[in-house]
Amino acid sequence: MRAHISDEEMGKNLRLKVRFDYQGIAKNNRFPFRTPGAEQVAEEIREKKVAMLRNVPLQGIEIEDITMSGDVYTVYDEVRAQPVAYAPVTVEFKADSIEDAIQFIMKEEFRKVEIIEPDNLHLTKIDLERLLFKIGEELKSYKSFLEKRMEYWKS
Repeated sequence: MRAHISDEEMGKNLRLKVRFDYQGIAKNNRFPFRTPGAEQVAEEIREKKVAMLRNVPLQGIEIEDITMSGDVYTVYDEVRAQPVAYAPVTVEFKADSIEDAIQFIMKEEFRKVEIIEPDNLHLTKIDLERLLFKIGEELKSYKSFLEKRMEYWKS
C-alpha cells in the first residue's frame, strides 16, 4: 500500500517520531544487594533494544535518530503489587509506506507518535482498506504473542 502524497510533498518519505517506554521489573528480592532494581532493569532493556534498532535493518524503515535522554520513571503496578520502571526512547525514522510504519510502531512499548512529514496525506478507499487490514494483522499477531505469554506463566 502506498498512501497518495500531495503534489508538494511528492518524492519525500513518510517521516515520524515515536516514543517507546521500555519496562523494567525488579527481579527476585531474596538478595537485595545483588539484585538489580526496576530502574536498572529498564535501563538495561532500553540499551539492548536501542542497540537492536541501530544494528538490525528493518524493511521499509530508515532510522534517522535515537534519543535516550528521557529519565527513567517508576509507577506502582497494582496487578503485580510492586513498582515498575519505564525507560523512554524517542526514535525518528523514515518509512517507505504507512504499512511499514505501522509494523514498526505496533509494539507493547509504543506510547506516542508525531508525523513530521508530509503535512498532508490522502488515502484512497483501497489504501484505507489495506491500512485497516495491516492494523488487524498486527493486532492478531500481538494477541497471539500475549496468549503464548499467558500460557507460559500458567505452567
